[in-house]
Amino acid sequence: MRIRDVMTRDVVSVLPQSTIADAVDLMVRTGVSGLPVIDETGTLVGIVSEGDLLRRPELGTQGPRARWFESLFRPGHLAEVYAHTHGRKVEEIMSPDVIVIDDGLRLEEAAALMEKHHVKRLPVLHNGKISGIISRADFVRALATFVRQPYEEAPVSDHKIKAAIEAELKAEPWAPVGTIDIVVKDGVVSLNGVITDETQRNAIRVIAENTDGVLQVHDHLSWIAPYTGFVVMSPEDEGKNSVV
Repeated sequence: MRIRDVMTRDVVSVLPQSTIADAVDLMVRTGVSGLPVIDETGTLVGIVSEGDLLRRPELGTQGPRARWFESLFRPGHLAEVYAHTHGRKVEEIMSPDVIVIDDGLRLEEAAALMEKHHVKRLPVLHNGKISGIISRADFVRALATFVRQPYEEAPVSDHKIKAAIEAELKAEPWAPVGTIDIVVKDGVVSLNGVITDETQRNAIRVIAENTDGVLQVHDHLSWIAPYTGFVVMSPEDEGKNSVV
């Protein structure tokens, strides 16, 4: 899936010379948490977000006054901080170093970029001009189309469900080999057998739950602790722990 397929195309933006009041009103009115800053030529010059408005004297959150040695050795930095927290124009408080992404790249690349730079949104460019914005909300909307149960589709046979789960387990290097028995009856999956690492339990269950046609999953997997031989049953079989 490409970024252009899920991004928000109607970009709510603000001019560099706009006031903080204008930007705040626009954010509240449209329900967005960040605004691209675009000049009169249509060029992206920055972004202003909730984080840029966190430290404000109006709220009493501008932070403590600098100590004397900070004023002596870091006057430039302190001046920048003051301008950012007390500025009245968007251009005075915006973040000029904007992380952007091309609309033709894959969705996974946008997710990786967001995680790497710890940002919630990315302006999207097409031929160097902003064509949209992609945020975490866009990922959620895209995900919603995949996780909804397709009730109108024909049910998947138990045989196909079992084969799909086994194929997915076989493709994963962490999955135990030859120790899992899968029973499927009317779309209900029962996971039986032994795992060698308790962390495998949730991953195996997720594979089953994500398989088309699965209505319910029952976990009867047992974990044998290394060296001790202690057997830990699944939560569904609680109370059956024993030592072998």
